[in-house]
Amino acid sequence: MPANRTHPSLLEGPVAAHLRRLALPMVWGILATMSFNVVDTYFVAQLGDAPLAAMSFTFPVVMVINALAIGLGAGTSSAVARAYGAGDMARVRQLVSDATLLALLVALVVSAVGLLTVDPLFRLLGAEPDLLPLIAEYMVPWYLGAVFAVVPMVSLSALRAIGNSAITGRILMAVALFNLILDPLLIFGLFGFPRLELQGAALATVIARGLSFVIAAYVLVRREQILVWPSWQWPALRDSWRTMLAVGLPAIATNVIIPMSGGVVVALVAAHGIDAVAGLGVALRIEPVALIVFYALSSVVGPFMGQNAGAGKYDRLLQTVAVLARFCIIFGLVLAVVLWLVAGPMVSLFSDSPQVMAVAVAYLCLVPFSYAGYGFVMSANAAFNGLGHPLPATFISFLRVLGVYLPLAWLGNHFWGIQGLFVATLVSNLVLGALAWWWLRGYLQGHHAELSRAAAGSGAELK
Repeated sequence: MPANRTHPSLLEGPVAAHLRRLALPMVWGILATMSFNVVDTYFVAQLGDAPLAAMSFTFPVVMVINALAIGLGAGTSSAVARAYGAGDMARVRQLVSDATLLALLVALVVSAVGLLTVDPLFRLLGAEPDLLPLIAEYMVPWYLGAVFAVVPMVSLSALRAIGNSAITGRILMAVALFNLILDPLLIFGLFGFPRLELQGAALATVIARGLSFVIAAYVLVRREQILVWPSWQWPALRDSWRTMLAVGLPAIATNVIIPMSGGVVVALVAAHGIDAVAGLGVALRIEPVALIVFYALSSVVGPFMGQNAGAGKYDRLLQTVAVLARFCIIFGLVLAVVLWLVAGPMVSLFSDSPQVMAVAVAYLCLVPFSYAGYGFVMSANAAFNGLGHPLPATFISFLRVLGVYLPLAWLGNHFWGIQGLFVATLVSNLVLGALAWWWLRGYLQGHHAELSRAAAGSGAELK
């Protein structure tokens, strides 16, 4: 058992209780993280259409870099959780320290490449020449502070890996609150601060994330004592990085494919007019908030599975699959019914256009009935990553988007219009949810059977 002094062991006790304890702080932390873009967009919109358009162009680039950071975090969490579950604290310290060094190096590369390619990259994305100076105002400070976007993601993943999701949630909430305070001060120049406008929005984000960098480093070094000097010998570094990237690289691919597919869907919806696009946009603003419990659950499933896999407790892993499936089905159906009942009043908060409301309400009355499947896909992907077996997670995500969803979306949109596109979303979520359950359960049953046979063989030899 890991020699940890402050966190309840995840290797014993009720599975559901552990998952609930770990996930609840992350609900608030993830909600706070989501507020970053909302808060920035709200304040920048008051500067005018051009600054808002310029910042909108930065979203795809920022999302890709965030996907890179999330992938590195997933690789770190998986490796650290398995070592922690096995009770190898020396290995935990080595992995956390080497992962932090890798994240720092990656962030420096992102900064260098980003600063050298601001104009050509955003020209390629379709930005008008008069927007490029505004885009540079935002992206130059953002790139200079890329280390604060990448390294804390790895640090917070390491904390979740050892079962400390509470401090992770508190850090994320503190950072979001700090960003909310800094944004108007730096954008509009309030209370003696310089008026920096779009550049101020970027600086507020960088400074707030810098706070998370400092706090997370302090907790890892002083409280948990699992961040030390990295292994400066290349063979040891290579071993650590290979272990992390075995999960991290597929996780990056998984996180990149989702926003890329979103662009294709918007293009399909655009054929139905600007009101249809606006309606979908409203629904897609509501959806992430509705799914926040599933996001929080998936953020802690990986560490839980990793620790128990490291300890060889596959019976608890099979129990976890049953708990996850039961929760996703019950909570998913309750959530769908609630959204079906309140879709109209909720959408009216965003728009009073009948055409916009019709599209958004149609989405929210239909697609949520597949959230049970989508929620289990998220948890199953996190579970495979936590187990150090990321390829099924990557395959499931690519199959969901490229193999099932986009073909069905095209067919549904072609033959039945926008309603057919929403049906494609529902079918894809349910089919891939069932596949994820079958695959994860079968994988764990196979490993459990192998361990049982090995234990039986060892017992026979002793006799």
